[in-house]
Amino acid sequence: MRNPLQDQLLKAGLAKKSQVSQAVREQAKQRQGKAPVPPKEDQVDVDRLRAERAERDRALSAERNAQARAHELRAQVRQIVEANRIERKGEIDYRFADGDKIKSLLVDKALRTQLAGGALVIVRLDEGYELLPRAAAQKVRERDPAAIVLDNGASTPPAPASEDDEYYARFQVPDDLIW
Repeated sequence: MRNPLQDQLLKAGLAKKSQVSQAVREQAKQRQGKAPVPPKEDQVDVDRLRAERAERDRALSAERNAQARAHELRAQVRQIVEANRIERKGEIDYRFADGDKIKSLLVDKALRTQLAGGALVIVRLDEGYELLPRAAAQKVRERDPAAIVLDNGASTPPAPASEDDEYYARFQVPDDLIW
């Protein structure tokens, strides 16, 4: 059933009969068609839980990735230290500060002068300490700066802060003092 406007458009030649019949079909579908069903409470809860679970999974995945990366870096540090460590031998006690504790290693005179000059670096490996050449220590520093315990070559003297400090800065204290 067509309405009078459609008849007028047909008579005026502004619309074709196929266009009018298609419009009638579409209007009939709209009248008989169903409106979109509003989501049920159960579906809303399921969607919310799904989104929360996805967010939690992303957070856990990021944490696992960070732990895996840290484990990988520790393994790389261990490999570098074990491959490049210098054999310690000698009877001279070389003392150094590790945090707030004083530790010591037995070294010979040549190793002691290399440590004092900055050619060798002391690195923490598990519960012990190892001597590394400066190049290997730089690779360790890139991966884990906390593993470096003593590096005399990288330390820079602090800037004088007062007149007394300026006066005493003229008197250099040797780094290889034995305690």
